[in-house]
Amino acid sequence: MGETVPKIYEWAGGKEAFARWLNRFYDLIELEAPDIAAMFGGLVSEEHRAHVTDWWAEVMGGPPTYTEERGGYEHMLARHHDLAITAEQRLAFVTLLSRAADDVGLRADPEFRAAIMGYAEWGTRLAVHNSQPRAQTVPHAPVPRWGWGVAPPYQPDGPGHP
Repeated sequence: MGETVPKIYEWAGGKEAFARWLNRFYDLIELEAPDIAAMFGGLVSEEHRAHVTDWWAEVMGGPPTYTEERGGYEHMLARHHDLAITAEQRLAFVTLLSRAADDVGLRADPEFRAAIMGYAEWGTRLAVHNSQPRAQTVPHAPVPRWGWGVAPPYQPDGPGHP
């Protein structure tokens, strides 16, 4: 009973796994979603990719680099200000995140994928709202810390599994 549940960050493979995934994702954005790529000037910079990797790593239980070095929640909120993200762009964004996870071979267990894609759904829906002109937003908040939700990672030799 003393087993601990790993953080999503650890289960994924750490920062390197998130960087591999998000770099593939932004490559797909540049190749297949010009309306989203336009929000980044057509190409997604290495700096932006690194910042988003730090965000996801922190959200998923990794080091608090985004909070300590990148400006935390307030910086992320400011980056979405007045982008006017559409529902169609949001769906394309989430779909390409899922596809990129497959492309780079992120763990495919349903609990892990449900956790990261659950955050993608939650976060992108907030981004749509927060990106609208004159949106009423929460001005100060911590970077969210995402968890496993209702299903921790499946471990065949873990408690409750034969």
